[in-house]
Amino acid sequence: MDDPTETTEDTVTLGGNIQLAGFNEVDGGSKVILKKIIGNHARRFTEICNRFELLRLQMKKIHEREKSTKFELHGMVIDNGKHYNASMSDMNLFFALDKVLKKLESEIGGK
Repeated sequence: MDDPTETTEDTVTLGGNIQLAGFNEVDGGSKVILKKIIGNHARRFTEICNRFELLRLQMKKIHEREKSTKFELHGMVIDNGKHYNASMSDMNLFFALDKVLKKLESEIGGK
C-alpha cells in the first residue's frame, strides 16, 4: 500500500472513497456481509474525521491450508491528508476486518 490512490485490477472502489484490494476471491454471500461492515465503519469515519478522504483495505491470504486459511488485513484511512494505519491477522475474515476497522477508529480518536 505504498500509494494510497494506486489502483490495480484486483482493487474495487465503493462509493468513491473506499478501496478494497485482494477481496476478489471472497464468495458472494461473504462479500455482502463484508461490504455492510465496511459501510457502517466508513459512515463512522465520516463522523469522527476532520475531512474523511479515503478508506483502503487490503486482504491477503496467508498460511492457506486445505480446510483453513489465515487472513492478513491492512487498513488505512486518510483524514485531511494524515494517514492512519492498522493491520490484523486471523483465521476469521470478519473478525480480522472488524478489528482493523476498530483499530483505525481508535487511532483517529473515535469516541
